[in-house]
Amino acid sequence: MRIGILTSGGDAPGMNAAIRAAVRSAADKNIEILGIRKGLDGLIYDDMSSMNTFSVANILQYGGTMLETARSDAFMTDAGFNEAVNNYKKRNLDAIIVIGGNGSILACNKLKAAGINTIFIPATIDNDLGYSDYSIGFDTALNTIVSTASNIRDTASAHERSTIIEVMGRKCGDLALYSGIGCGADIILLPEINNTKDDVLKIIKRGLDRNKMHSIIIRAEGASLSNDEIINHIRETIGREVKTVILGYIQRGGSPSANDRLLASTMGKTAIDLASSNISNRAIGIKGLSIITLPYDEAINIQKNPNLEMLELADILAK
Repeated sequence: MRIGILTSGGDAPGMNAAIRAAVRSAADKNIEILGIRKGLDGLIYDDMSSMNTFSVANILQYGGTMLETARSDAFMTDAGFNEAVNNYKKRNLDAIIVIGGNGSILACNKLKAAGINTIFIPATIDNDLGYSDYSIGFDTALNTIVSTASNIRDTASAHERSTIIEVMGRKCGDLALYSGIGCGADIILLPEINNTKDDVLKIIKRGLDRNKMHSIIIRAEGASLSNDEIINHIRETIGREVKTVILGYIQRGGSPSANDRLLASTMGKTAIDLASSNISNRAIGIKGLSIITLPYDEAINIQKNPNLEMLELADILAK
């Protein structure tokens, strides 16, 4: 048996741990594994090489991905897609393990329609795949945000100011919600909830009424209210100073947390177990404490909704 492995889309801490687990599990089962570089582009341009246990030595603790990653425009063209299919066949691959996010699972489904076998491992810090409770990289990004927000809180308190901390999450607010609770934010703004400027102002005033002179606003980048709208409204109504901190790509980097290493390692081994049993075109995920696998059609159609219990908890703790 010969299988390929690639990382696609945005990088996430723990991708290396998943690669390592897959390669070493493949070696344990005498399965040949080829590393495909730079995501789906590597499949299109036949950029592949054999991997073994030594190839993945000393990568567990690093963020990013040793195979590199990219969002492939060429894959969206007929010519690029056909070349990917041809190279799969030319290399005599039995399956490809794809590690990535939303765009990557859609690519897997497209390859399935062309008769290409794939196995999908979720790795995205946004945690926006509805079929799985968590994706690789989310926990590390969450810890990075909480640590950074705690530092920002110190200076916000010293200067008696409000601070907006913008985190990633265009359509899914999990990073904002969970980090907001973790760092004790006063206000959490999610893409899924249409908060108003007066909602924000009300909470800040509530804090001032009990002599709390600083406030932390965690805002997902896809929230309906912009940073400027919030800043201008607060300044114009109560005259308070507001600073903005955009965390950006700092959230994606760094050594993966223990939880992400464990999740990635388990999912990497599961992918090889599926391949060795001639099971493909499945999305690996986690529900509760159990690893699950679903057909792509089912996994893709499960919507990601905000955790209402966590929203309620956030509101209670901010009072």
